[in-house]
Amino acid sequence: MTKAAELAKIGDVANSGQLSGRRNILYNGNLQCWQRSTSTTGLGAASGYFTADRWRVAINDASAGRFTMNRTAGDPDGFNYGLVINCTTADTSIAAGELLIIQQKLEGQDVQHLKKGTSGAETITISFYAKIVGSATDFVVELEDLDNTRQISKIFTFTTDWVRYYWTVPGDTSGALGQDANASLSLNFWLHGGSTFTGGTLSTAWTSTTNANRAAGIDSIFASTDNEFYLAGIQMEVSSQATNFEHRSFGEELALCQRYYYQFQAATSFMKIGHGRAYDTSNTTCTYTVPVPMRASPTGGVSAASDVGVAGLSSGGTTGFTTNSERMDDLVRFAANVTRSGADMSSGTIYQVTHIYCTIEGREFQQQVPIDEANTDYQNIKAQVDAGTLTIEDAD
Repeated sequence: MTKAAELAKIGDVANSGQLSGRRNILYNGNLQCWQRSTSTTGLGAASGYFTADRWRVAINDASAGRFTMNRTAGDPDGFNYGLVINCTTADTSIAAGELLIIQQKLEGQDVQHLKKGTSGAETITISFYAKIVGSATDFVVELEDLDNTRQISKIFTFTTDWVRYYWTVPGDTSGALGQDANASLSLNFWLHGGSTFTGGTLSTAWTSTTNANRAAGIDSIFASTDNEFYLAGIQMEVSSQATNFEHRSFGEELALCQRYYYQFQAATSFMKIGHGRAYDTSNTTCTYTVPVPMRASPTGGVSAASDVGVAGLSSGGTTGFTTNSERMDDLVRFAANVTRSGADMSSGTIYQVTHIYCTIEGREFQQQVPIDEANTDYQNIKAQVDAGTLTIEDAD
């Protein structure tokens, strides 16, 4: 190869995305973000998002098997966290329709650069770190086209050591992906399946989906309570070979995840949610704008209605908390209706849910001070204001 040709090839590699821009198509592939929980037990009865952001548990015909899904620390080298599935209840009588998948679904509009369904469909390389404990060693990784009911699979044999595994997937010239916010492509890690999904021959080339060929040859993590499956550093990129894992900042990764799920977490016992005008003596509605544009208008909830307070009113008086949302351009305004017992609000009055922030002599209080006559910090601040030695300015 001439020097000019070599330089041209390097340029092609860089411009194709292997060494430029954001390479990893997946969100939270480094498993940094765990807004819901870092550990959940008793899983196996239903599908859903339980721990690591964007990584979903898919269940069909719920098995008798149960498992925990936990965050691990310090493994493998270069990663803060990994994910581990521990079998806690075995299932040795597997029904035909059972399955357990750990998956991430991708919006169609985010994977248009794969050019799927065209003659120029891009080659994809999937890479990840994994290890196992126990006797279940063989599991299947599947790339599933949800728009066109197509898929391709590969079986891996895992060991007790952390190893980085690679899978180069040829571009699929059949079936274009939708250009919208709906799920079009899914990366699936099969850990358990009944004969409906394992009774055929594994589909190792792109083809129309035949369930029996999706996970043929896998072991079951539910075969023994000794079985554990570890996963970390998952990457999917446009490339014919795996590149080094793309480490994004925590802030960027969290913002990407918050498009799908956002959890408002109080830094202290008292945290302002928003302001709202009471429309009768028992109800007020406050509004809150989520930090990033979300994929769809969200629904919301709270740990317990009694955990929500209204500034200036007695604690523990909240008996209801309902939510709705609306889109305004690319933002979503989230509205919460707070219902109080005792009819202690004045209709038409604007209330803050739940407490005030204050800065004294240029220093922000690390803990918010509740508007409560019985609170000693509030008494001290009020005394200084009354004495003229302290001025509280209106908040921004």
